[in-house]
Amino acid sequence: VPVTVHVAIGTDIIHIHPDADGKAIGKTSHYDFRLFCRLVSELDGGVYLNVGSAVLLPEVFLKALTVVRNLGFTVKDITTANFDFIRHYRPATNVVHRPTLEGGRGFNFTGHHELMIPLFAAALLDELAKT
Repeated sequence: VPVTVHVAIGTDIIHIHPDADGKAIGKTSHYDFRLFCRLVSELDGGVYLNVGSAVLLPEVFLKALTVVRNLGFTVKDITTANFDFIRHYRPATNVVHRPTLEGGRGFNFTGHHELMIPLFAAALLDELAKT
């Protein structure tokens, strides 16, 4: 499973360290955004989960989806889900609603991660066992 990091400069304590290299941080974060766009370009018929990010990742996801759709990739039949402790505007809009306007379904799951994620995994395993 590919992993990407989307840095917001100044949000992490490491950014104030004298040896923090803004050029390197920015370059690698940009590379990861492009990698994420490639992954999103293959998302038609797939699933995107946002777990616990109220601001940054919903924005990154919507921007990546917009990029790949503008480049001509078909990403319409997607299922999105937002998992968080409370409902926030940005994930509800940028993960659940906007991406699925052209097709697919979006879900909002509100609750503690230590309960919701294992329940979600158990439900998936249960459905997979039926096939």
